[in-house]
Formats: sequence, C-alpha cells, structure tokens
Amino acid sequence: MSKQLFVPDSFLILVVDDIPNNLKVVSNMLEEEGYGVTFAINGRQALERLKIVSPDLILLDLMMPEMDGLQVCNIIKSDAKYSEIPIIFLTANYEHQNLLKAFDSGAVDYVTKPFNRPELLARVRTHLELKQAKEKLDRLNEVLEQKVQQRTAQLQKALNFEAIAKRIIERVRDSLDESQILATVVQELVICLKLNRCQTGIYDLETATSTIIHEYSLSFPTTMGRVYDFAQFNQIYEELLAGDSVQFRTLPNEQGVQLPEFLSILACPLIDEGETIGDLWLYSLNKETFSDDEIRLVEQIVAGCAISIRQARLYRAARSQVDGLERLNRLKDDFLKTISHELRTPLTNIQMGAETLTMLFQLPNWPQKHFQVAEESLDILKVECQREIKLVNDILDLVHLNARDKAISREQVNLQLLISYIVNLFVEKAKKQEQQLTIDVPKNLPLITTNPDILEKILTELLNNACKYTPIGGKIKVGVESDSQNLKIIVINSGVDVDNIELGRIFDKFYRIPQEDRWQHKGTGLGLALVKKQVEYLGGTIQANNQNQQLSLTVELPLIDNFRF
Repeated sequence: MSKQLFVPDSFLILVVDDIPNNLKVVSNMLEEEGYGVTFAINGRQALERLKIVSPDLILLDLMMPEMDGLQVCNIIKSDAKYSEIPIIFLTANYEHQNLLKAFDSGAVDYVTKPFNRPELLARVRTHLELKQAKEKLDRLNEVLEQKVQQRTAQLQKALNFEAIAKRIIERVRDSLDESQILATVVQELVICLKLNRCQTGIYDLETATSTIIHEYSLSFPTTMGRVYDFAQFNQIYEELLAGDSVQFRTLPNEQGVQLPEFLSILACPLIDEGETIGDLWLYSLNKETFSDDEIRLVEQIVAGCAISIRQARLYRAARSQVDGLERLNRLKDDFLKTISHELRTPLTNIQMGAETLTMLFQLPNWPQKHFQVAEESLDILKVECQREIKLVNDILDLVHLNARDKAISREQVNLQLLISYIVNLFVEKAKKQEQQLTIDVPKNLPLITTNPDILEKILTELLNNACKYTPIGGKIKVGVESDSQNLKIIVINSGVDVDNIELGRIFDKFYRIPQEDRWQHKGTGLGLALVKKQVEYLGGTIQANNQNQQLSLTVELPLIDNFRF
C-alpha cells in the first residue's frame, strides 16, 4: 500500500504492560507518530478495554502477573469478535523460548525490550498496513461474492425463464387451434410470472380496433369481448403497430373497468410476417416495472405463439380448401348421378314407346285394331323427346351462365306488354287446372334495358312452376313494383306449405318440393336453379318466401344497366 494512503491518526492501538514506564515509553512513541493510543496495566483490564473500544492493533506484554500475555492472546483469538485484531508481543531477550507458543496462540510478531523506536514503529505500521490490506481484500471479496451471487441468480433466472419459454412454446407448437394457443399462453404467463391478469387481443386493422378474445385473471374484473379503439390509446397502439413492446403504469380511461391505482402494465405486439395481428397485455401489482429478462421472456413466448397461430390459420385455410374441394367433388358426383337419372328416365319411356310401336307394326290390321295404342305411344315419344331436349338445353344454359363466356344483347323492354303476353300463354293451362290466374301490373311502368329473351324465360319458368304446385281452386298472381332504381316482379301461388329448410334449397339444382307436384308435370328439376342464374346474369336477385301457405318468388332487377359478364 502506498505511503499516501496510510494515515496513522485513523488507527487506535491498545498497549498492555504491567510496568508503567514501559507503557509511557511505547505510548509516547506511538502518539508522536500520530497513532491513537489506549492502554491497560494487566490482562484482565485489557479484556475489559476490548469491550469498550475496538483497537486496530494490540501491543501485548508477554510476561505479566496473574494472567500472562499467552493467556490473554488465547482468549482474544478465541472470540470471533476480536480474533482478526493483530497482536504484537512485547518481550525481553531472555523470554525467546516462549515466542513459539506466542505465535501458536495467534500473535503476528514481537518486539524485544528495550524498545528500538524505528523497529517498533516499522513493525506496527507493517501489520496495520497488512490489516488494512486484508480488510480491503475482504471487502473486495465480499463485493465480488455479492456480484457472483447476483450473476448466479441472474443466470438461474435466465435458465428458469428459458425453461418456461421452452415449455410454453412446446405446449402451443403442436396445437392447430388458435383459441387454445392463446388461452394456454395467457394462463401460463399469469402463473409463471405471478401476474394479476394477462389478456390477448386480436386486431381488426380495417376498423382500427382490438377485441379481447382471451384472458386469465386471479382478481381483476373481466374484459372478455371488450373492443378497444386504437384512437382511445393512440400512443400505445402506435408503438404496438410498429412492432415495439411498451410498458406503463395504470391505464387511463378503462371504460368503466375499476383497476387498482398503482399497476404495472406490459403490452407486447403479436406479429405475423411483419404485420401486427394482435397483442398480449400483462398486469401486475407486485412490480414497479417489468425487468428486461421478463420482457425478453414474454417477447420470446409471443414470437413462438405467433408462429403457432400462423400454422393454425394455414391449417384452417387448407382444411377449408380441402372441405371445399370435397364438397365440390360431392356436388359433382351428385350432379352426375342426378343428370344420369334425369336423362335416362325420358330415354326409357322413349324406348318403351318405340318398342310398343315396333310390336304393333308387326301385327296384322294394326291400324284398325290398335290405332289408339299407337297414338298414345307416339304422344309418349313426343312428350319425352321434348322433355329430353328441354333438359339438355337447361344444362347447356347453366353451363354458359356459369362460365359467362357468352355476351348477351340488350334492348329496352316494355315490361307490361311482355308480362301480359306470357301470362296469356298460361291462361288456358290455369283454366284447365281450375286455378285463378290474375295480373297486377301498374300502368306507365318505366322501360327496362335488359335481354328480352332471358327475361321471357325467367317469367315463363316462374309461371310454369306456379301452375305445377298450385292445387285446384288455388290462386296465382303476377305483380310488379318499381322505384327509381329497381323493379320487382312477384309471382305468388297459394296452396303450398314449405318449411324454412326446404325453402333454403328451392334454388338448388334438381331440387323438387316434396310431394307438391300435384299435376305430375315431371319437370327437369333445373327450372328455379336456372332462373336464379339467369336473374343474376341480368344483374338482379331472386328471393323465395312462404307464408300462410303462399309461396312468393320475387325477382328484383335494376332499371339501369348492370349486366354481369
């Protein structure tokens, strides 16, 4: 230790000797050098002095009456409170035989009588410097030990956090359920970090809002389903949307939710492919702030959670595509089965009619005896051929409408004339089936720009459908309503009771209302499906409604050009 750092007056030395003159000589030497001095004239007095003062060094006479220096030294060194005080024995030349015992008892040095001032002061200073250096080294060791303990605790905490992150990420990694992933994360974080609440929100960037979809709380009121507007906490959401975590104290304006006054909050963004899709909020009453280790842990877990959510969403999208393809495949199979059946039925009847005629032609005098049978067979051939042709034409029309590969012509149409013309075509049929057919078309209807051929097919099929399902004495009504933008054509027929499930399928291909074809017209099953496609092709919509045993089909068309090519 350098001389500049040694200050004698900062040290106190206890001198113990039963000879007053020796005490005076040694005390004068030490005091002249600047040391603080206290003294005792025997061993017992020395031990009593130790209870009052705390000397930095003891000069102890080896040979004293009643209690010699060795006994005093042993007592001092046996007490942990005083054991670190260095002891230098004061001894006469003839006492050298006891020095080995003195060193064994804990003494650090000795000085012989009569005293040599330079030697005495040198030995005192040396051992005080050694004591000072040892104390400094002990302090350094203590600081180092504290740092080692802190570092060990930090490493252990980091290992614990790493284990927590690994365990949570492994739990959610193999899950393909987004809801389960988020529920697991919020619960685990509350338990592992001893939080009061953890919640996760999913963003809707179009509406600039976050909806709380999962939370885990030990004491706080629930916020499940609550929607937060980004503008309400603009500064916080700006940082989250930028991909940065943010921590703060109690959240202001919590929309009526009562939270404690002193509360630490950490919000971490949930990022998927560079875009913030949600966030995770952690609430704690036990922390002034969240530590860097805790923030890193949460961010690591959130990153793993985002990857798992992406996997879940990709799986859900793939599953949806697979389901859609399977559904399309089933629809295709069902369509092929149905169309095969629908095509085969007329062909079977045609074959039977042809075979019947073949047999009749082989009989003698068949025109005289079997003319009526032949005529009926020809009627069958005619009807079934027309049915087959209509089915094929309907299928082709559906194909073209689905593909939308065929441009259509447009012209202005007088709807009043068109409806009157088509209704007149069904007057005879309705009369034959004892049905009441009425028309309610306002005068001065505006002209509509559309394709008259397709519109005629739509009206024809709607009336044909109404005649098919209306019982004897039933009513069929064709009405028209219009405003400045749209025009509605409404066909209503009575005597039909269709539940909501069946009503939802009424525009499906090959769907027929169960047990309602009272006149056995045997349609293709494509009529209303084709009508729906044709209406949509003209830019309109069609809706079905059933109330009080009345089925109404409403076609709504725009008065302005709105074709869908």
